[in-house]
Amino acid sequence: MNTDMSVSTWQAELAVDCRCSLGEGPQWDARNQRLYWCDILEKQLHWLTPATGESGHYQLDHRVSLAAPLAEGGLLLVGEGRLSRFNPSSGSIEKLSDFEADNPVTRSNDARIDRHGSLWLSSMGKSAERSAGSLYRLHRGELSRLRSGLTIPNAICFSADGEFAWFTDTVTGVVMRWALDSDGWPQGEPQPWADFFSSQGNPDGAVMDSEGCLWLALWGAGQVVRLDPNGEIIGRVELPVSQPSCPAFAGPDLKTLYITTAQEGFSAEQLAQEPTAGSLYVVETGIKGLAELPLRLA
Repeated sequence: MNTDMSVSTWQAELAVDCRCSLGEGPQWDARNQRLYWCDILEKQLHWLTPATGESGHYQLDHRVSLAAPLAEGGLLLVGEGRLSRFNPSSGSIEKLSDFEADNPVTRSNDARIDRHGSLWLSSMGKSAERSAGSLYRLHRGELSRLRSGLTIPNAICFSADGEFAWFTDTVTGVVMRWALDSDGWPQGEPQPWADFFSSQGNPDGAVMDSEGCLWLALWGAGQVVRLDPNGEIIGRVELPVSQPSCPAFAGPDLKTLYITTAQEGFSAEQLAQEPTAGSLYVVETGIKGLAELPLRLA
């Protein structure tokens, strides 16, 4: 890891004082110019319209970890036990399919749309039971398991050319890179790419920028680091709270980085020290993110 003190640094500021128990899954809906993110534990879907500053949330009936914009309109909710279509205008939810519905131990976790308009999504134990989680791909409406035996799958993102996917099992501390074929399916075994096992903080959610660099949340360290194509740290976003969970680029020019955070597991003393833990943070990076495709179900 690059420990050079000359790396670029930014300071994140409070964007929405929402204080989620477990903020996760920030996703930019470019069509409607709206950012969505989830409070998994409180069964809430939050939203922000950056142009006006308006924000709010929907109360859901199950735990959800991502709301992905659909090519046909509306959102796909990646949730505990099922995948659903959600209409933000009416608040209606329509179940589309089961998702580990026969496994009461697990819930959904990290997910992101790939360069083919398909969705990579994951599961994990509700109490982070070891090896209870899996990694999947939802391609044209068909769900395929890519990997099992994971504990806390995270950091799912993709290169602009679609040649590589990244992910981590947070407990290992290692971010993996996986070669993909021309249809976006993994080839061979994933390879270690960046090792945080001996570093402060654990690798959590991640997103790619338009320059081929990966922005990775370090849970417990109060940082999002920017990694170059070799996995070396070249930038660092510092937050005033210790548990950032996932970054996402948003806004009309995709140069604004939003970061979800959490207060999960905090004592009363920790909450007093970090009163805005779980809120949404923002930083103007001056670096453009990578536009993501809407999800295609067919």
